[in-house]
Amino acid sequence: MRLDLQNIGFGYGARTVGSGVTLTVGEGEVLALLGPNGAGKTTLFKTMLGLLPPKEGEVRLDGVPLAGLSRTERARMIAYVPQAHAALFPFTVRDVVLMGRAARLAPFAAPAKRDREIASQALDRLGMAHLATRPYTEISGGERQMALIARALAQEPKILVMDEPSASLDYGNQMRVLSHIRRLAVEGISVILSTHNPDHVFMVADRVALLHDGALAALGRPNDVLTSERLKQLYDIDVVIGVLPGSDTLVCSPRLNLGEV
Repeated sequence: MRLDLQNIGFGYGARTVGSGVTLTVGEGEVLALLGPNGAGKTTLFKTMLGLLPPKEGEVRLDGVPLAGLSRTERARMIAYVPQAHAALFPFTVRDVVLMGRAARLAPFAAPAKRDREIASQALDRLGMAHLATRPYTEISGGERQMALIARALAQEPKILVMDEPSASLDYGNQMRVLSHIRRLAVEGISVILSTHNPDHVFMVADRVALLHDGALAALGRPNDVLTSERLKQLYDIDVVIGVLPGSDTLVCSPRLNLGEV
């Protein structure tokens, strides 16, 4: 499935956060969105999902305007993993993941055996089966993030939008999530994710979009787009980019000015 953003303007209420964003995400592609805090990444994601109406331009799914699709139709095609989720009720982790099946159920229908199997498979896939019966309110923030990813997978989407999916995860789970993202792309699922870690972009992304001051500053292959100059522009920090010995993957290393600390 293909997602098209055509000259999108985005914001909240009367406030415009960004404008002029045009990009396409193809089937089985991983697109990373990189930008500083306050650049508008989350607002742009909510506009992609139809949670916020675009201030200008149009979002399309396989050529069909997103605005013309019902919420159920959208949810059957796009799943969203937010940055954080406030837990109010002590649902079990399994039940939280099972909620991802809601878009696949008829009105007032209860989850069937097949739905429960899919939820269990999503937990197994992320190595979380041992937490299935734990209250969601009693697991760590990183474990909650993994549960939200499992919930999105249980939705069986064609497109997965992930807002900083590795932000609260330990190093091991970060690498596991990145591996799953590449595996999903191989299976034909399109993934759009935001991150503050350029190394993650080099690891998993087919293309990267740089968002700066509400505008698309650059779009292309990570090796072409992520330069020391552009990262300096985004984050106001000097960065060295190079290849580790024995590897063909680029990595970033900041140059710290300890005299300013």
